[in-house]
Amino acid sequence: MKASEDIKPISYVKAHAAELIRDLGQEPRTLLITQNGEAKAVLQDIKSYEQTQETLALLKMLAQSQKAIAEGRTRPTEDVFAEIRQEFGLGGS
Repeated sequence: MKASEDIKPISYVKAHAAELIRDLGQEPRTLLITQNGEAKAVLQDIKSYEQTQETLALLKMLAQSQKAIAEGRTRPTEDVFAEIRQEFGLGGS
């Protein structure tokens, strides 16, 4: 479906809610909902929503990792594994 067809006024959503929900379940996409000609909300199938949330969570973890590196809050991998080996009595290197 074309992006221009994925923009719907609120009046259309009100009149065709069941149809839109059914269509979103069959063809995953995001609809932009307008009110008085201005973008106000989005309507999205659940799988796309969940994927978006997972992506945002991963990006947040990446940003936190980059901040930790920039602040010097990291340790060499070798030190971490040596500590784990010592704690669990695994010995060796």
